[in-house]
Amino acid sequence: MTDDRFDASSDRRTFLKSLAASGVAFAALGCASGNTASAGQTSSVSRAASAVPAGFADRIGVQLYSVRDRMEKDFTGTLEGVAKIGFKEVEFAGYYNHSPQDVKSLLDRLGLRAPSSHIGLDQLQKDLAAQVTAAKVIGHEYITVPALMQPLMGKVTPDYWGTTAKEFNRLASALKNEGIGFAYHNHSFEFEKLPDGRTAYDVLLAETDPALVKFELDLLWATVAGQDPVAMFQRNPGRYVMWHVKDVKGLNEARTIATSTDGSTIQKLQGIAPHLAAVGTGEIDFNRIFAAAGTSGMRHFFVENDSAPTTASSLSDIETSYRNLRKTFAAA
Repeated sequence: MTDDRFDASSDRRTFLKSLAASGVAFAALGCASGNTASAGQTSSVSRAASAVPAGFADRIGVQLYSVRDRMEKDFTGTLEGVAKIGFKEVEFAGYYNHSPQDVKSLLDRLGLRAPSSHIGLDQLQKDLAAQVTAAKVIGHEYITVPALMQPLMGKVTPDYWGTTAKEFNRLASALKNEGIGFAYHNHSFEFEKLPDGRTAYDVLLAETDPALVKFELDLLWATVAGQDPVAMFQRNPGRYVMWHVKDVKGLNEARTIATSTDGSTIQKLQGIAPHLAAVGTGEIDFNRIFAAAGTSGMRHFFVENDSAPTTASSLSDIETSYRNLRKTFAAA
């Protein structure tokens, strides 16, 4: 039995379809939250061992957007495959016409937890009660906004980010009353300079209540935007309760694209998409970042490769990420 309130219309897939309807053919909008801007610190060749806290190997999660091609065709079989790989946690990007009760039952059978789900801001504004009900049944600790349509489409007024921060506070307060956390997941565009010299991310950090609004830092998108996640953790300790762990090949080229003043936001994301890679096959120094997990406030982390469905097997791609992360933790 399905519940249409929780089908594709209430999640990130609708967001992507909206982009496609606008003439944008882009399948790599990561839910999705970098490393240091110094190439020497991100080199896979020179990764130094660091004090990664114990226990991470048994907590590896995956953002299911990475296997969306399989989820659409075989929801149950894909989650079975995810559990077989060894993942313990999943983050949803749509329930694919399955009711919250059915989702929870399947997760319990497979020994999986789902601490977060990506839900569009418009859906939270449209029917927050329905999203809260689903989150409680499935067991989500957080509802995470995956992206924002207006800035992606280049339609932002001068007061947009301040107004959005106020809306985040409002929604986060309502969710807190229901025992659910609120988080925002970044891409690279939030780190572009605004007319006042700040970035959109600066505004969100400064004008949202730290007790209410948390952040899911996408390490890849922050990295290509020239940010250092460890420095970000140090500036705002405790606010980055979740991470997206994803890798990149050709970091310098991807960073050049992300920080260019040429092209639209969508065009930049499209240009970066071919550089996305399974964790451990690229250039990001995850040892260094995981060593700062305590400062971050990180509670959950999810491997992700937005471009995995374009590989021979998206399931094999996330398995590579899983196994490489386990090796990273074992060697630290």
